[in-house]
Amino acid sequence: MRAAHWLLDAPSSLRAQSHRMPHGAGLGWFSLGGEPVRDRAPLAAFENADFDLHARNVPSHTFVSHVRDASVGGLTVHNCHPFVMNDRLFAHNGVVKGLGTLRTWLTDVERAHVAGETDSELVFALVTAEIRRRGDTTEGIIAAVRRIGAELPVFAVNLLIAEAGRLWALRYPESNELWVLSPDKGGTSGPGDAAAAGGPVPAVVIASEPMDDRPGWRLLEPGELLVVDGLSETSLFPFEPPRHPLRRSDLTAREAASQQTAVEEEAGQGVAVASFQAAAARPGAQAVPVRGPLRPLILRNAQPKALRGPSV
Repeated sequence: MRAAHWLLDAPSSLRAQSHRMPHGAGLGWFSLGGEPVRDRAPLAAFENADFDLHARNVPSHTFVSHVRDASVGGLTVHNCHPFVMNDRLFAHNGVVKGLGTLRTWLTDVERAHVAGETDSELVFALVTAEIRRRGDTTEGIIAAVRRIGAELPVFAVNLLIAEAGRLWALRYPESNELWVLSPDKGGTSGPGDAAAAGGPVPAVVIASEPMDDRPGWRLLEPGELLVVDGLSETSLFPFEPPRHPLRRSDLTAREAASQQTAVEEEAGQGVAVASFQAAAARPGAQAVPVRGPLRPLILRNAQPKALRGPSV
């Protein structure tokens, strides 16, 4: 199948979401020989011609795609998802603190897989290490997330991990949402996305927000690890709540903004202010926009001088 419907054409496609998450876009898939392939860039999906080209033309049985609203690390290709390690694709949504401690859990060889600066890639390196130690992907994911939840400050560890023919999706804890549209609830490739004639094909679709108005979207439970093997789905609940949970008030303004959902933005009237902070404290770092808080304004009889002008 192809994935153009979900990536480009659905009402809440990743291209549509990239207007509010513009700091990078990536698409990963598996070749017909089972090898992971990816294309990523620190560009918004809506302005990335390669993202559009691959979404419309690449056939695969499994896709992992991500649009980035940066909170950690500069606007570079190495910080864009999905990441690849040991023939697996990985994408993450959330915030994990204590990265210095996390690095000490990895050997020099395991840290060598990390090319960027994000908490996401370090989490993936730990998951990859635990999978290798245990010889099983599910057990490795559980071991890594249990240790993170027990020892590090966590806002959210929502993740997707894909191997050729299998996919793992985790919502942990309840801070961020993760949704699934199963084949028996309306999950298919989109119109025209079948790799051969015959129309849409059954598919399991997992997304951080419902991408259209189909009633079959199901919100994963907090702590639910969904294992998809082909089109078969199994839900596991192996996790305790984090011992050091982070609230939104514990996050920096940039971190909090990166975790804001479309529903929250609509509730806040979708207003953004033009304040900026450095993406990283080093020469040549790029500025990252920060959504500021809405300020109430009361107009009485006349427009305040500060708000006069065509931009209001």
